[in-house]
Amino acid sequence: MNQFNRLKSLVLLAYACLTGTVHAQERKAPAYPLITHNTYFSIWSNTDQLNNSTTTHWTGAEHSLLGLINVDGKIYRFLGKEQTNYKTIMSASDEASYNVSYTENKPEGDWTSLKYSTAGWKLGQAPIGDDEKNVKTLWKSDDIWVRRTFNLSSIASINELFLKLNHDDNVEVFLNGTRIYEKKGWTSSFQYFPINKNALKAGQNVIAIHLVNTAGGRFLDFGLVDKLKDNATQILLAEQKNVEVNATQTVYNFNAGKVNLQLTFTSPLLLNDLSLLSRPVSYITYKVNANDGKNHAVKVFLGASSDIAVYQPSQAVSAQKYATAKLSVLKTGSVEQPVLQKGGDDMRIDWGYFYVAAPKTAGAVQFITKGSEAANAFKKGAVLSTASKGRSLSLNTIIPFGTVGKNAVERFVELGYDERFSVQYFNTDLRPWWNNSGKATIEDELTDAFNEYQSVVQKCNAFDKEVYADALRSGGAAYAHLCVLAYRQSIAAHTLVKSPAGETLWLSKENNSGGFINTVDVTYPSAPLYLLYNPELMQGMLNGIFHFSETGKYPHPWAAHDLGTYPKANGQTYGEPMPVEESGNMIILCAAIAKVEGNADYAKKHWQTLTTWVDYLAKEGLDPKSQLCTDDFAGHLARNANLSVKAIVAIACYAQMAGTLGETETAKKYRAIAEGMVPEWIKMADAGDHYALTFDNKDTWSQKYNLAWDKVLGLHLFPQKVYDTETRYYLTKINKFGIPLDSRKSYTKNDWIVWTATFAPQKDQFEELIRPLYVHALETPSRVPLNDFYDSKTGIRENFKARSVVGGFYMKILADKLKAE
Repeated sequence: MNQFNRLKSLVLLAYACLTGTVHAQERKAPAYPLITHNTYFSIWSNTDQLNNSTTTHWTGAEHSLLGLINVDGKIYRFLGKEQTNYKTIMSASDEASYNVSYTENKPEGDWTSLKYSTAGWKLGQAPIGDDEKNVKTLWKSDDIWVRRTFNLSSIASINELFLKLNHDDNVEVFLNGTRIYEKKGWTSSFQYFPINKNALKAGQNVIAIHLVNTAGGRFLDFGLVDKLKDNATQILLAEQKNVEVNATQTVYNFNAGKVNLQLTFTSPLLLNDLSLLSRPVSYITYKVNANDGKNHAVKVFLGASSDIAVYQPSQAVSAQKYATAKLSVLKTGSVEQPVLQKGGDDMRIDWGYFYVAAPKTAGAVQFITKGSEAANAFKKGAVLSTASKGRSLSLNTIIPFGTVGKNAVERFVELGYDERFSVQYFNTDLRPWWNNSGKATIEDELTDAFNEYQSVVQKCNAFDKEVYADALRSGGAAYAHLCVLAYRQSIAAHTLVKSPAGETLWLSKENNSGGFINTVDVTYPSAPLYLLYNPELMQGMLNGIFHFSETGKYPHPWAAHDLGTYPKANGQTYGEPMPVEESGNMIILCAAIAKVEGNADYAKKHWQTLTTWVDYLAKEGLDPKSQLCTDDFAGHLARNANLSVKAIVAIACYAQMAGTLGETETAKKYRAIAEGMVPEWIKMADAGDHYALTFDNKDTWSQKYNLAWDKVLGLHLFPQKVYDTETRYYLTKINKFGIPLDSRKSYTKNDWIVWTATFAPQKDQFEELIRPLYVHALETPSRVPLNDFYDSKTGIRENFKARSVVGGFYMKILADKLKAE
């Protein structure tokens, strides 16, 4: 463990002892970032022990990285899990087409039994669902009943029987009339569920399924498989000693028998270097030394799945091995290459190509196998490619370390992804930033990453220390830990491209909450991170929305909600506007850019549009009519006091920018409007010991997180009494995992809690509000990339994961920075 990580551990241990959370210290995160570049190239570990689970994409689909180390002939696994070998008993559609009998009318009688007659049922080909591009039989009703018969000559030879199932939504599965599986919810890929093989019989069998759609899509595909015995040499588990998560790196330490292994995942997402930020290359670094003072023969294996380059594992891929002047390279991608054709929320890329590159100087050996054969190949010493086309292939790299003694030996490999095209922007396909010219190559990017390895890692180490020190100084150890967890996650929910007009576009995907692109009320909570480290990216989050309005494509006197559904930014696809919400967001963020940059040049370019929006807020913002705000999961709300705060603050922000631009009379006019609204707001919201959720119900309350900007931007609108009163009241509402969003339910949003805590008058009040968020990160049952929307009592995820909004955790650092200037 390096000195910086040792210091972090000591700080957190001291904090844990003081707060009574020491028992939870084995966990550092709900999920651990490994490879994080954008919403497509995003690989995580969802267990505290890296070798306890298969690594996944943020959506939960398996994106397997397998790491093995051979020490004197003994093999240890330190990363991921070997792919299980299955033999097909009854094929799903990824292997062979099949027909089912189905009905959308509730059947009478014992429809799950083998002897049941399906007279009157329809015959259809699987898979079944509502996406015409990906199914063979359309299903658009609420319920469907499905039967499929098959024959078996014998069941004695079956080792372990598994149901292979991909379903959306709620499912009941019966085998020969016996219920063998049921679940409320859905999957996004095939999952394997053990079942008792005694439910089978020689001869004819039947699987019967009832599927219920409750929301969203519909889908069904299924089969039966036999889990085969592994008769090969047993793979041992390396002992994980610790893990540290930093801003740009995740570092694991293992004992593998008689050697120590330090494994570092580095995604060099340095926001002040757009060339490096956009380079789609991460490093995996291995550092090995003996722990017994003797010499040992060591080699390390990495198996990277071709599933990283497809939407579903059932898609066919091709793979190849080649070399450049300095690198040995493996490449894989889908055969189909449907560029920018798939869009939506639960989505993985299936165009472009995934790469694994190793320096030739390391003497690496690379080869391609089926995923199920990768671990055995390493165990047996095989190094020849046995596949170039198929499904779920493994890109295998063996790095020989030779003889390793007490002095550490370091090697690294690179993982990269060339999307070819990243997004579509008003019907123009845009290449990634690093290849905006169309003349760059991924090989050049991989080679640059190789040549700059030492300097890049040094920059990352220095930046990691800077981020942690800034956060620790602003908010203490728990707050610093949250900021570190948020860093890569927020960035990797964006893509960086250049518009046809040459403008920077830093476009978010609304992960796990609709899949929209460049959503303004996702930009708003994410903003503090980018305002701190590169306001050009903050502009890149607003440019597309201004373009949408200023070209007349969005002809309304308020700001749009989004630009479309990722990856197509061709115009808003969200069902309705959020006029006060989005207009207020855009104005506030322009003022924040002006404050950070020390000038209002960016606002000046869009002054006419900003004026249209502020006039709408002056008219409609003080006492908003029934409309949605960013917390749209809570539904429509009229007379929303927190939304009113946003409008008032935004009007004052406009006045502040006008003053910076020398528009004195304009500044006076709008400042007077904002100041005049404040006493009216206080009168309408005052509920004695707090301020209400809505102006018409004093028995309610809510977090007024929009007040944070009044403090951060030095607007001096609301009297200190408002902050004192609200903070004292919030402290009476703290649950184990945070204060609720408002009085309606116990759910909360951790990004808003950080904003609310930022305006707390006292340091101890800030820390008291933040502490439950730290506990949530360590104890939530929801093992997904940091979730921002959960039940404040149970810690269980309501929805949302891997979203960019956790960039809002940096609000306290931003406030302190601007206060010091």
